[in-house]
Amino acid sequence: MLSNRVEFIPEHDQELFAAVPSGSAVFVLRGHDAQSEPYVSKTANLHRRLQRLLGPVEERTKKLNLRDRVRTIEYAPTGSDFESGFMLYRVLRESFPKTYQKRLHFRFAPFVKLHLENEYPRASVTTRLGKLNGRAFYYGPFVSRVAAEKFMNDSLDFFKMRRCVDNLRPDPEFPGCIYSEMKMCLAPCFKGCTDEEYAAEVKRVEAYFDSRGDSLLRELSDQREAASANLAFEDAAVIHGKVEKLKPLVTPLPEIVQRIERLSALMIQPSHEPNSVALFRIACGGISGPVAFSIQPDEHTKSQSMEARLQAALQSFTRSTGQSTLERMEHLAILKRWYYRGTRVGEIFFADAKGELPMRRIVRGISRVYSGQKPDVPEAPPSSPR
Repeated sequence: MLSNRVEFIPEHDQELFAAVPSGSAVFVLRGHDAQSEPYVSKTANLHRRLQRLLGPVEERTKKLNLRDRVRTIEYAPTGSDFESGFMLYRVLRESFPKTYQKRLHFRFAPFVKLHLENEYPRASVTTRLGKLNGRAFYYGPFVSRVAAEKFMNDSLDFFKMRRCVDNLRPDPEFPGCIYSEMKMCLAPCFKGCTDEEYAAEVKRVEAYFDSRGDSLLRELSDQREAASANLAFEDAAVIHGKVEKLKPLVTPLPEIVQRIERLSALMIQPSHEPNSVALFRIACGGISGPVAFSIQPDEHTKSQSMEARLQAALQSFTRSTGQSTLERMEHLAILKRWYYRGTRVGEIFFADAKGELPMRRIVRGISRVYSGQKPDVPEAPPSSPR
């Protein structure tokens, strides 16, 4: 995982300090005792950090000094803060399997969960993923739980799926709730609808979440056009009001909010290697990489276009099918932390409904990241509502 390993000899410390790079890196300091706990961290300047930790002890100082305890140094240069954070996570997960989450201050991302495993499906907000091949669907990640709850509740106002959380045993004697009184629920609790009618409504909700609201916009637009064609202008006005209410809900929805098993993207980050950028592949919420992509083609690839070379680089990513549910949640937490920053380094490009990446846009993005330019259209995810 860490590509460089050197022995630390205090008498030859200046030679080591001169040899290590001055850029950002993730490093591990290991002691003479194999059972001792390693020191794991990331830094923006490895040369300066090692000098402070392993240099001669200063008098009358409380700074941490490990000069007499360290035997070996392992490190790997990185090209961006995201790469440093992701590599630090992997090293800590391997070194401290029981405490790495606490060390990293993990805050899992919130999702909207569609409980299709329930006899009468419903939606809720959660920070825990289940099996992606199960009968529940997860949509996200959202910037905060408040944002997820607002999106879910505002969205369900357009449907008649139940809001209650109980496992229903339909009883015609049950009085119902305020949602059934307001005609905002089909009321399966007291057999206010057939099972087929409720299943059809759940399908509409599923299509809405899958299409990020586009299915409902098309449905309402068709209804509005039909009403206008039949000269039912009052009905058309009511439907138009629903469209105008729906657009502010789904239009600013961050591009990253998708069904998790369909979340596919390519992230571009600066690389520590010369004339290169670092590529990270996101598949089903799991992150793999980095893979270095050279801006200058090799001799045997000069006849290939950059898109062709990029396709070859994508084939080099290892599949992340063996990831556990917990690991996927951790990767999504790391991705969410980077994506929703006010200012962030690098760019990300999401696959379309067919799973195809926008290769031409990615090529232009590689050029911008390599030259340090800002995106053509800066992505500004909405902040969490107060």
